[in-house]
Amino acid sequence: MVSLCFDVAVVGGGVVGCAIAREFALAGASTVLLEIAGDILAGASKGNSAILHTGFDAVPGSLEARLVAESHALYLDLHRKLNLPLLETGAHLVAWTEDQEAQLPAILAAAHENGVADVRILTAAAARRRTPALGPAARAAVEIPREYVIDPWSAPLAYLTQAVENGATALFGAGVTDGRFDGAVWRLQTGRGEVRARFVVNAAGLYGDWLERSLLGASRFAIHPRKGQFVVYDKAASKLLDTILLPVPTSRTKGVVVCPTIFGNVLVGPTAEEQDSRADSSTDEATLRRLKAEAERILPGLAGMPVTAIYAGIRPATEEKDYRIFADAERHWITVGGIRSTGLTAALGIARHVLGLHGGAFTPPPEIVWPQMPNLAEHLPRDHQAPGRGEIVCHCELVTRREIEAALESPLPPSDPAGLKRRTRAMMGRCQGFHCAARLSALVDARLSVPLGAGPLS
Repeated sequence: MVSLCFDVAVVGGGVVGCAIAREFALAGASTVLLEIAGDILAGASKGNSAILHTGFDAVPGSLEARLVAESHALYLDLHRKLNLPLLETGAHLVAWTEDQEAQLPAILAAAHENGVADVRILTAAAARRRTPALGPAARAAVEIPREYVIDPWSAPLAYLTQAVENGATALFGAGVTDGRFDGAVWRLQTGRGEVRARFVVNAAGLYGDWLERSLLGASRFAIHPRKGQFVVYDKAASKLLDTILLPVPTSRTKGVVVCPTIFGNVLVGPTAEEQDSRADSSTDEATLRRLKAEAERILPGLAGMPVTAIYAGIRPATEEKDYRIFADAERHWITVGGIRSTGLTAALGIARHVLGLHGGAFTPPPEIVWPQMPNLAEHLPRDHQAPGRGEIVCHCELVTRREIEAALESPLPPSDPAGLKRRTRAMMGRCQGFHCAARLSALVDARLSVPLGAGPLS
């Protein structure tokens, strides 16, 4: 039972919920984040392509276009303050057919309308000079210099850590099962007892429509789960690619991307598979074979390269392409729904937008705390390179015992193996934990609520 009445309760611990909790905490609101799982990023946010988008291909004039552009600038402004990595890759949107090539001028015009003025069309020869390993069928490309790669997990962890360090509360195992608004205060029934708050922000992702319908009586949108499967190639593949390769998008999906990762691998995906289940993030061999074939068509040098990992995420798509953000001032409620593949980029802008919709006046903390996140990026100095590194526990990813101990002692420690993996890179490498699991288990099991052998690794 939590007796304090908070100014704001944020429901959902994905990247958007973490960013919203941060925004309200830094504004001075007493804030609680309620997450049904034992850790953040247990839902849609755990599976994404980790691209910092410019919004060049968003629908001009849409809320998504505005918030992605704002967020791109916000991330560039704060990433050094939180020690978050940035890999300045740029991107090429590649046309492989005559029809796709014919679409490039319209894509360029839309980018300019969205304020992304530094894009340009390249010939196939110019694109190949930038990426010599590009497949022979490439006809032309649009260059987008400010599309970058970031750490998909450290960013939301940093947002919530900063929120907590500046006074917010994070409650896990606190799924909202019911709630009542008495005209001034919400009384939310959760897995951790009753939580009272003057305002609720619904950032429940894949279950956002369910939460709105359950507590408000009706939902103004419907989630249509869309699964995306990914293939991660071994670090040896990184020599083929130092930029993001985008497809010409369709009306339904951005398509399959081939890009470097912050961890030194090459990522391929996602697919776009409509499904009824909001929880089925399984992978299947046939789809993964198709992904590999597509990747090897784009970069023929990937043929024969070993695959390190496969995974899938589920995007909370809705009946409309744009974000589904609604404010109900009378019932002290804001819903943030339909945040699909651009959520990692747009989270900071969405958070600022939601704070504006709330409209409350708070007193900010006298001094903002800026926690420093441990670096997990391959292109920057890692802990194993620092003096006194001690034991290396995960040899594939060169994760030190010092890093593992720091994660366990942090303000938001992992509660399960997947959370440990996202905070340290342990078990992310070629052997996927085969060699280090026993040692990790001895170090961490007593301090995790879900032991290493009993929990999912993604």
